[in-house]
Amino acid sequence: MDTPTSGTVLITDEFIASLAERAGRAEELRQLPAETIRDATDSGLLDLLIPSRFGGLEAPFPEILDHVRRLAHGCTSSAWTLGFYTLHGWITALFSEAAQEEAFADRPYLAPAPLAPTGTAEPRDGGFSVSGRWSWATGIMEANWVMVGAIVTGDRPDAVLALLPIDDARVEDVWHTDGMRATGSNDVVVENAFVPAHRTVRVRDLYAGRTPGATLHDNYSYRWPMVPALALLAAMPALGTAERVADLYAARLSERVLAYQMVKQKDKPAARIRLGDARIRLQALRGLLAQTTATIDEILAAGGTVDIRTRAQARLAAARIVNESRAVIGTLLEASGASVHFLDHPMQRARRDVDVLSGHVVFDYDEIREIAASLEIGMEISPFAMV
Repeated sequence: MDTPTSGTVLITDEFIASLAERAGRAEELRQLPAETIRDATDSGLLDLLIPSRFGGLEAPFPEILDHVRRLAHGCTSSAWTLGFYTLHGWITALFSEAAQEEAFADRPYLAPAPLAPTGTAEPRDGGFSVSGRWSWATGIMEANWVMVGAIVTGDRPDAVLALLPIDDARVEDVWHTDGMRATGSNDVVVENAFVPAHRTVRVRDLYAGRTPGATLHDNYSYRWPMVPALALLAAMPALGTAERVADLYAARLSERVLAYQMVKQKDKPAARIRLGDARIRLQALRGLLAQTTATIDEILAAGGTVDIRTRAQARLAAARIVNESRAVIGTLLEASGASVHFLDHPMQRARRDVDVLSGHVVFDYDEIREIAASLEIGMEISPFAMV
């Protein structure tokens, strides 16, 4: 089996700075500015995980994680949206060859994927009739395709992910939130759209890493199980944002004069302690990330299958990264004074974005700790558990 090759993606300091400069406008637009999509396309990011046979870079899966973490140093919402566009190129590579030929003919390939099976797929000759309403469709405002989760009706219950051209869907503007506004995560509605069988894949196969694309592409990156892939990718905007907040806090220490005290904040030992504490906590999270991805990659490189306990541990690692990143941001803002809460200050936007981001179901910290512990001691878990 081929070893994944490295992609060529240019996430420059200028690209990150441009995201920071546009962050306020992106928030007002409630979607990514056109320049951001153009910059991401030019950088090669959106092609990173698309197979080489379809003109992509076919990079090792973990490469996307570092790119998205760095993009969050510019804008959390933009990093989240661009990261998911890139991840969804990888998910599309898990469908049949015919589906990939159709979808990857459109570039840049922009396919939101509200995965929760809140729709139905009624069997028809050669495919399914798909209907439903899906929330949290990140990036839907710029989309040319969309993937939706649906329950197959009939006597044999199953769940599928269906791939549709965006013309088969309708967007409803509901994304009025206090954070992650630039993701444009509006609702998407589909009414009786026919989806041929080759543009569907069973959810259970996605979870286990046993998809049509896993055998089509002789590259173990396409055998990564979906939940660890999704959870770790989704955690990167939180980690990168916490790193950026630590940088901003460090810069403020030398500049900020404390009101009524007339001393610089850097002269306060407690202020320096918070910075030192933040740096070591973030370093520990990067170590947890590296260990988690290496474990999965080593299993796959050896031709193995990632078992459910390992998948649960990966989701737990992702939830820990988000939980701790959020806590680091909170403790640094506590010591930053009221001025960081002006709407044009990046630190307040960082906190709002990560607060909203952390509400994603994959980061339910209580649930995944319970699931991981149950599996460790041999207890049964729900067949619907997201692992």
